[in-house]
Amino acid sequence: MCKTGHKDDPRRVSAVTTKRSAGDLPSSALVPFLLITFGIAWSLFALLAVFPDWIAQRFGPLSGCHPLFILAVYAPAMAAFTVVLANAGLGGLVRYLARLALWRVGPLWWAFLLLGIPLIFIIGSALKGNLVAYEFPFKTAGEALMAMGFMLVLGPIEEFGWRGVALPLLQRRLAPFWASLVLGLIWGLWHMPAFLMSGTPQSAWDFTPFVIGAIAISVILTPLFNASGGSILLAMLFHFQLNNPLWPDAQPHDSAVFAAAAIVVTVMNRKTMFSRDSAIQRVIPEQRP
Repeated sequence: MCKTGHKDDPRRVSAVTTKRSAGDLPSSALVPFLLITFGIAWSLFALLAVFPDWIAQRFGPLSGCHPLFILAVYAPAMAAFTVVLANAGLGGLVRYLARLALWRVGPLWWAFLLLGIPLIFIIGSALKGNLVAYEFPFKTAGEALMAMGFMLVLGPIEEFGWRGVALPLLQRRLAPFWASLVLGLIWGLWHMPAFLMSGTPQSAWDFTPFVIGAIAISVILTPLFNASGGSILLAMLFHFQLNNPLWPDAQPHDSAVFAAAAIVVTVMNRKTMFSRDSAIQRVIPEQRP
């Protein structure tokens, strides 16, 4: 998790700049991105609140599998694709999506992704007092794989927007640590309507610990994102691990554990977290000759 040098790393594709580079998004693109992201998601939840019976008759009761809920979850990705296409065209979108191919990062980060995140949920569950009573939540391995597959194409899709667009744009003006705090707060607040409606996964959770957890997770994810050269793929894998249905229920205690982990990660990466020198600031990689 420690600082990884990128001075001669071709994967960084000249990402460090505070001004708009040729073929990249302007910093002002953050505004339409957020307007579209919040506009789509919150408008859908408003429809669910105003016309619950009509929608339930046509699409079924609200749940984590409800088509309108899924559409709301996809709002950051739809916003990201919209602003990239509007500013850089189809060619820019292709180069932006090429960031899905970035996967190289230090072994400590891979250990955290594969082992550290589940350990945080285990510790949180122990603090909650339900770890001993944990039972495998599925009857068969097939059911578990189906649930994991669904979660893989749900929450992680958000990362096309949050880390794909918003974080690089924020890091043009703010050091990674402060950009993480801002993005984590935005990310947490964006989920608020889901906490107000029965039937959603979030309706059983406490909102304040969730926002604290979102900020902490954002702080942890930022140095991983920068160390990987701006990988959208690793951000999606991180998000999937947060939603992995195999982990024990740890709400709201997992937020405290993530906050503690965020402090450790910040200390370990303090040289890069408080300087924009090695921060990824390009949304669209430069086109190679």
